[in-house]
Amino acid sequence: MHIKHLALVGVTPLLLFSCVSTKKFKGLQSKYDSLNNAYSALQNDLKNCNSKTATLTHEKSDCDARTAALQKQIDFLKQNNTQALKQLEDMSVISSSQAQSIQKSLDNLGAKDAYIQSLQAAMAHKDSLNMALVNNLKGAIGNLNDQDINIKVDKGVIYVDISDKLLFASGKYNVTSRAQEVLGKVAQVLKAQPDIEFMVEGHTDNVPFRRGDLLDNWDLSVKRATAVIRILQNKYGLQPAHMAAAGRSEYVPVASNDTPDGRALNRRTRIVILPQLDQFFKLLEHK
Repeated sequence: MHIKHLALVGVTPLLLFSCVSTKKFKGLQSKYDSLNNAYSALQNDLKNCNSKTATLTHEKSDCDARTAALQKQIDFLKQNNTQALKQLEDMSVISSSQAQSIQKSLDNLGAKDAYIQSLQAAMAHKDSLNMALVNNLKGAIGNLNDQDINIKVDKGVIYVDISDKLLFASGKYNVTSRAQEVLGKVAQVLKAQPDIEFMVEGHTDNVPFRRGDLLDNWDLSVKRATAVIRILQNKYGLQPAHMAAAGRSEYVPVASNDTPDGRALNRRTRIVILPQLDQFFKLLEHK
């Protein structure tokens, strides 16, 4: 019994020592882990700081470069400003001759502006005369079908288009009696303007033509133009020196030749009232 007590007393300190050492170890292990985690965090923070430092260093380098470039621009502007001030100072020496040159340039500009205004006024006057002539022609002709006769102004030129079915029989160049009455009304208006010059153009479609003494559409278009000219001269007394005849054949169509209606529009005689360019030439010479 005593032996058991003695053995128990002897083993107890060893067990106590073993338990205390284990607790200390675990505590130290936990503390080590905490310190190791803190160390890792500090290492990561240091790495981030180094990265930010490198970025800021690069940005500072860019800022320094931009600052240097801006400083160069400032120096350049200062230099130009100095030169401008010097030129302004020098103008006091040559201002008299420069003033005369500038005044002369302004006078020339004023003259050119007046010239342009006079040309514009002349063109406006010519346009108003053209419109008056068109109105007179339409009034003289009356309510004739627009498909038979059409009067228009394009770029300062008056065109009177008369269909071939009104003027001529098919494939002929003898002017019909009804068409001679229409030409008489046109001649009455043109005769009231003795300075007007005009051209009579014959036009055909593209259908090949040959009959009697007419070889082709060229012949037909010319014959029709000269037939109208002769009536205006011989029957209505228009001055031959103010007229011209031209055959345009099929080559200046106003519509497609692929349809009967288009071909009908292309078969026409056109009176082209020519612009009086001599008035503008006189104006140029005067200026």
